[in-house]
Amino acid sequence: MSTMAATLGTDRARRLRAALTLLLAAAVTVGAPFYFAPFQVFQLTMVLVYAVALSGLNLLVGFGGQISLGHGAFFAAGAYTAAVMLDRWDTGHLATLPVAAAGCFLLGLGFGVPALRLRGLYLALVTLSFAVFLPPLLKRLEPVTGGSMGLTVDKLQPPVWSGLAEDQWTYFVVLAVTAVVLLLARNLMRSRAGRALLAVRDNETAAEVMGVRLSLHKTLAFAWSAMFAGVAGCVYTWVIGFVSPDSFGFVLSITLLAGLVVGGLGSLYGPLLGGAFVMYVPSVAQDVSEAAPGVVFGLLIIIVMFVAPTGLAGLPGRVLGAVTRRLPRTATTATGRTPEAGSAPAGEPNPSPVSAADEEPQPQAHPGPSATPTPADPAVVDVQPVGAPPRTEKE
Repeated sequence: MSTMAATLGTDRARRLRAALTLLLAAAVTVGAPFYFAPFQVFQLTMVLVYAVALSGLNLLVGFGGQISLGHGAFFAAGAYTAAVMLDRWDTGHLATLPVAAAGCFLLGLGFGVPALRLRGLYLALVTLSFAVFLPPLLKRLEPVTGGSMGLTVDKLQPPVWSGLAEDQWTYFVVLAVTAVVLLLARNLMRSRAGRALLAVRDNETAAEVMGVRLSLHKTLAFAWSAMFAGVAGCVYTWVIGFVSPDSFGFVLSITLLAGLVVGGLGSLYGPLLGGAFVMYVPSVAQDVSEAAPGVVFGLLIIIVMFVAPTGLAGLPGRVLGAVTRRLPRTATTATGRTPEAGSAPAGEPNPSPVSAADEEPQPQAHPGPSATPTPADPAVVDVQPVGAPPRTEKE
C-alpha cells in the first residue's frame, strides 16, 4: 500500500512539474514578441518554422530509423505551392496551408514506394538526388515558378482589431501552427501506427512476425515527413514573402539533418532545439569567421556532439546522471574513508552500536574428528567402560 501511495505521489509530482514547465514556456513564448526587437522576433519566427520541418524529419529518422537527405526538397515543394497560389491565383494565406500539406503528403507517398527496397546509405543517396535535381527543375519551369528570379508574394498582414505589428502577428500565427504540428506529432507517435513505426525501427524482422506491415508504415513515414515539411515551407513563404530555387539547395537538407541530430533524435522537444541551432549557429559562425563560416559551423557541431552525444534534448538527463553518480564519491572524500559493508548510506544515521554484553552468546562449534578421544591417547587408556565388571589386580 505504501509503495502504491509513493508511486501515485511521484506521478502527481511529475505531472505538476510538467504543468508548471508548460505554463512557464507558454508565458515566455507569448511575451517574447513584446520584449524583443522586430529582427529578433523574425529570428524566433524562423526557429518555429524550422522546428516544424524538423518535426517531420524526426518522424522519419528519429522514430522511423530511415535516413533522408532530401527533406529540403519537400520544404521547397510546400514553399512554391504557397507562392504560386498567392501569386498566380491570389488566394488567401490560410488557404495555401492545407493544399501544401496535401500535395506534399501525396509527393512523399509516391516517393516512399520506390524507397521500400532501400535502406541505409542507399536510401540516403536516393533522397539526396531528389534534393539535388529539384532546384534546376524549378529554374526551368519559369512560366510557373518564375525561374531563377523566383516569386515575390505578400506577407501576412495583421488585422486591424489585433493592434499588433506585422512581425508580431506573423510570430503568433506561426506559433499556433507549430503548436498544432507538435501536438499532432506527439499524438501520432502514441497511436497504434506510431508504435508500429517504432517496432519497425527497432527490429524489422520481429515487427513483421508480429503482424506489422513494413511497406505500409515505411511509406506512411515518408508521407508524414513530407507533409510536415510542406507545412513548414508554406509558413516560410508567409514569413519571407519570397521564394527562389537557390534558397532550397541540397545544403538545406544537410543542415536540417544536422540540426535534428544536434537537437535530439527521437525526442519531441528536439526539433525546437534543432530549429534554434539551424537559425542561430550559422549567424554565429559568420560573425566568428567571415572567410570560412562553414569551418566554424562544423567545429560547433563536433563540440556539441562531444558534449551531448544524444543531442541537446538529452543533455539535462546526462548532467543529472553525472551529478547523481558523483554525489557518493563526494561524500566518501569528505569523510576520508570508504563506507564499509553493512554501514548506513550517506545522509542516514547509523544504528546504535551493540555492546559485547548485549550480544547473545554464540553456540560453541562441535569438535571435529581430530578432537575425539581415541584409545591411543594416554589420558584415556585406563578409563573403564561404563557397566564393565570391576578389574582385579591381576588384570
